[in-house]
Amino acid sequence: MLLSNSLITPEVGTVFWTTLIFLIFFLVLRKFGWKPILSMIKQREEMIKGSLESAEQARKEMLKLQSDNEAIIRKARDEREDILREAREIRDALIAEARGKANEEAEKLVEKAKTSIEKEKTKALSEIREHIANLSVEIASRLLGEELKRTGVQEKLIDNYLEEVKITRN
Repeated sequence: MLLSNSLITPEVGTVFWTTLIFLIFFLVLRKFGWKPILSMIKQREEMIKGSLESAEQARKEMLKLQSDNEAIIRKARDEREDILREAREIRDALIAEARGKANEEAEKLVEKAKTSIEKEKTKALSEIREHIANLSVEIASRLLGEELKRTGVQEKLIDNYLEEVKITRN
């Protein structure tokens, strides 16, 4: 019973010494412990705040990098399309140029063949005319030999042969 009474109603001396010890402990704690604890809490708070800001900045940079990457990819695709379009245009131009050259060469060959044919034709006609002229001279000489007495007939035959030669020339 004595113990139960002392706990419910403490003695004044106990209250005084308890209060004094608490105040001394509080002052010592405030002087030596409170400032370091508060500074550590403040440092921790600043570190967390800095980390959050860094994380936010990193997130913003990631978004920027992502948009930059998308822009670079888009630009690369556009450049690829431009290069492919230019390659197609160059290919088409080369094909058109090759066709033009082939047509030109074919026309030259045809023209050369026509010229060659025309030369051969002219040469053949010339040979035919020469042969006809030789035959005409031979015929005329034979006729002269046979009909020396009849000069009028002979001249008429020569004129006929010469007209035939003129006709074949044209």
